[in-house]
Amino acid sequence: MSAPTANKPTVTEREARQVAEAAREQDWRKPSFAKELFLGRFRLDLVHPHPLPADEHTQRGEEFLAKLRDFCETKIDSAVIERDARIPDAVINGLKELGALGMKIDTKYGGLGLTQVYYNRALALVGSANPAVGALLSAHQSIGVPQPLKLFGTQEQKDTFLPRCARTDISAFLLTEPDVGSDPARLATTAVPDGDDYVLDGVKLWTTNGVVADLLVVMARVPKSEGHKGGITAFVVEASSEGVTVENRNAFMGLRGLENGVTRFHQVRVPAANRIGPEGAGLKIALTTLNTGRLSLPAMCVGAGKWCLKIAREWSAVREQWGKPVALHEAVGSKISFIAATTFALEAVVDLSSQMADEDRNDIRIEAALAKLYGSEMGCRMADELVQIRGGRGFETAASLSARGERAVPAEQLLRDLRINRIFEGSTEIMHLLIAREAVDAHLSVAGDLIDPEKSLSDKAKAGAGAGVFYAKWLPKLVAGPGQLPGSYSDFKHEVDLSTHLRYVERHARKLARSTFYAMSRWQGRMETKQGFLGRVVDIGAELFAMSAACVRAELLRKQGRNGREAYQLADAFCHQARIRVEELFARLWTNTDDLDRKVVRGVLSGTYEWLEHGIVDPSDDGPWIAEAAPGPSARENVHRPIR
Repeated sequence: MSAPTANKPTVTEREARQVAEAAREQDWRKPSFAKELFLGRFRLDLVHPHPLPADEHTQRGEEFLAKLRDFCETKIDSAVIERDARIPDAVINGLKELGALGMKIDTKYGGLGLTQVYYNRALALVGSANPAVGALLSAHQSIGVPQPLKLFGTQEQKDTFLPRCARTDISAFLLTEPDVGSDPARLATTAVPDGDDYVLDGVKLWTTNGVVADLLVVMARVPKSEGHKGGITAFVVEASSEGVTVENRNAFMGLRGLENGVTRFHQVRVPAANRIGPEGAGLKIALTTLNTGRLSLPAMCVGAGKWCLKIAREWSAVREQWGKPVALHEAVGSKISFIAATTFALEAVVDLSSQMADEDRNDIRIEAALAKLYGSEMGCRMADELVQIRGGRGFETAASLSARGERAVPAEQLLRDLRINRIFEGSTEIMHLLIAREAVDAHLSVAGDLIDPEKSLSDKAKAGAGAGVFYAKWLPKLVAGPGQLPGSYSDFKHEVDLSTHLRYVERHARKLARSTFYAMSRWQGRMETKQGFLGRVVDIGAELFAMSAACVRAELLRKQGRNGREAYQLADAFCHQARIRVEELFARLWTNTDDLDRKVVRGVLSGTYEWLEHGIVDPSDDGPWIAEAAPGPSARENVHRPIR
């Protein structure tokens, strides 16, 4: 059988969008708090009272967290991982013995069967010990083999692979390619049917866990042929298969212990029994897996926020300037307040989304995406503020601090480690577009044909009639609501009054929906090109969601008698801070430099401003911007190193 050619699929912009659209979950069979929020409907009843885990789940989770905490404190030396750029095998084997590889795997397959809530708390804990260890566990369970098999695998696949993943085998997820990022329509790795097998050829980039993985989830394109629907398809691949070569272990500015590499497949035979779901369902499987898998990153950002708060508190009480601790200087105190309030809100967002995922009553695809977007952005901001609070010591490495006799605080390392979260599992820019697409789904469902240039006049007329009915019912409800009534949400009014913030959320959810409708009316089919506008719409929704979650969590803690007064204070501070950001975002919906920016970009790309680059030297070498990834046998040493 001849090897595939090196030609990559050529697709138009419209074809790429169609591939992405086909991979979406099309239906909304369950309610969604965030979806309703973007439609101007503040459904507090969907999240309040705050859902809670069952007692047996709590007991099992707390027992494991106690063991994991002891392991993190006694077995994980973050300084060693940072120095050696590798997680010691003994640490990984210890995590295996602890059962940490199987936190989300059902007990009948040898896993721990933890809920999403406790899985995320475990990731926050281990990520605080060392983010690279957290990334290893997250990539293995959130997007690696266990999650897609749990959702889409056959019983035979679950029986075969899940026991291995629970105790011994590390898994990885392989989608990205050297020339394919968030546009999977151009996926070049192929899986050609051959009897009872598929034959894989291609190269995958940034394979987190790929260097040490035993099992891989691989996305590859099956050619359409007789008896084969074809399309992007998911497979479980044994990393030890003949023809699989890990050609490079990549190094990054942060997460130095990350086992991330480049993996080549050359004539790799994969049994058809290892195909996950039908042919062509690969992207849908990937996106559905990420619906809850995305919660792992903000969970680790929660852990980072808690550590930032601890260090800021301890340092700012000791460090004195001009006769008093720096914490009491307003310029520093505002940063500490931001870290404390944001950590509280982010934990509220993650816990609420996780518990909703466990209960499976709500569709949380938007909530999880918002949590990932908000957590990754705010996590980086909190780490940056900690570095600023620490001053020169924040920029100095922990090893250098220790060498000259001071406490080894790895603030600069945390900033480097967290930076990838704005790119991992969907960059901030892609998350904006993904969430925006879901946020306007109701509009596109009723009026999409009106703005589709390829639809016929009869289709447009039919869509117009349907849209008229929908908007006649929907628009009047955006005029007034409970947010305008002073007594609304009074059960959130105690020593500190949070009801005023919930009324703010209700009013501004309606304002956001009106703004979105106006923009669609104004730009119609060009709406999808207004990425700056859409990003701000999503950011407003994220702030309103976080405000809601913070208030609901504060009320839960008050009722439970667990620091309720303090929780109300933190929620109040966060909501006031968030409201300032929301007001700025609303102003920038219509007053911005988006049009001017586009003109400047065209000038930059055409070389108009190339003179501005004069007076420097470029230390980059002259290698290609994107490495050649033609299929074929590997010419490099295999650096794959399974851990046993």
